[in-house]
Amino acid sequence: MSNGGIPVRVVLADDELLIRAALSTLLPLDGTIQIVGLASDGYEAVAVTIDHEPDVLVIDLEMPGKDGLQAVAQILVEQPTQRVLMLTRHARPGVLRRALDLGVLGFISKASDPDDLVEAIERVHSGQRWIAHHILEAAMADDSPLTHREVDVLRETRDGYSVLVPSNIR
Repeated sequence: MSNGGIPVRVVLADDELLIRAALSTLLPLDGTIQIVGLASDGYEAVAVTIDHEPDVLVIDLEMPGKDGLQAVAQILVEQPTQRVLMLTRHARPGVLRRALDLGVLGFISKASDPDDLVEAIERVHSGQRWIAHHILEAAMADDSPLTHREVDVLRETRDGYSVLVPSNIR
């Protein structure tokens, strides 16, 4: 537990009922995470997050009405220190950069191992970045500012290594 034995308080926002129900049941099983609120769209995500002030907001990128990035932008106006982990099914070029510029600390695929999701939540809670390696690789296809050496290092993540970027580097 990254919070001195106190579970990390999480709001989970996803428009897919099955994903929302599964994660809200699965994540608290080991006692390190407590789900304090659920949201099924971007508007509800804003209201629930502002109401519950979670340690971490886990939010789907693609939701009806107000997408994840729009919801996060509104939340950060009211709660500038809110820690955010974004879920995605597909990492489209440019989305990662927009999310990071907005202040999102983590980016993970819905296809990730549940243990990786727990680790990502804990890392984001502690102020660290967590970006799944395949999302980083997809982002490199979009006009990447990375050096050739940085690209080579990221390619090494295909072997299962994660890349942690200090939160003070954007």
